[in-house]
Order: sequence, then C-alpha cells, then structure tokens
Amino acid sequence: MTEAANTATAILPLWLEIIVAVLVLAGAALALLGSIGLLRLPTFFERVHAPSIIATLGCWLIMHGTVLYFSVADRSLALHALLIAVFVAITVPVMSIFLMRAALFRARQAGRNVPPSLSQPKAGVNTEVKDA
Repeated sequence: MTEAANTATAILPLWLEIIVAVLVLAGAALALLGSIGLLRLPTFFERVHAPSIIATLGCWLIMHGTVLYFSVADRSLALHALLIAVFVAITVPVMSIFLMRAALFRARQAGRNVPPSLSQPKAGVNTEVKDA
C-alpha cells in the first residue's frame, strides 16, 4: 500500500475526530453567520463588517481543524492550510478598509449624512496657530 492510501484510511482517535469536527463546524457556522449578516444588515457600512470579521474567524477555525487533522493523519506537521488563513487575514482587512473609504467618499460626494473627513478642517473653525 502506498502512503497516500494509508492516510486516506487512517483511523484517528475519537477525541481528535470530535475536536476537528467541532472546529470545522464552528468555522462553517461562523462563515454562514457572516453571509446572513451580509444579506440582512440594512446599510453598506454595517454590511461590510459581517463577512470581513466573522468569516475571517470562521476561516481560522477551519484552518485549525485542517492542520490538526492532517498533522495527525500524516504524522508530520501540516502547515499548508496556515498559508491560506494568513493570506485571508492580511487581505480581508485591507480590502474592507479600501471599500469603506471608497463608499465614504462617494457618500460625501452625494451629500449624505456621514461622518466628516478628519483630514480636512471643519468649516468656520480657525486653524491658525497664534504665538504665545
């Protein structure tokens, strides 16, 4: 038998199967919750948080279950899933920030009631510095 066939038919301890199942199911449930939040929340600024925060945590839970399962099944440390989780953890916040900044810019241009820009001085405020 080849090593790949042994891995596919490997009998894992019950405690490991339970931990892996809990991690993967919890990750899938959190990803589903993020998707539901994306559909149910009313505004873009509320909607953008649900998938970015919750789905990232779901991805990390599934990654931990994957690393645990394949590390025990292959009898070596399997960190290939960690690369995916790190990529998601880096790209999702950056993408969310860019999307929110673009939406805020468009909302300000349209004259909607959104928080003012912090980089521009408020109208009517004296920004000159006086010598003491």
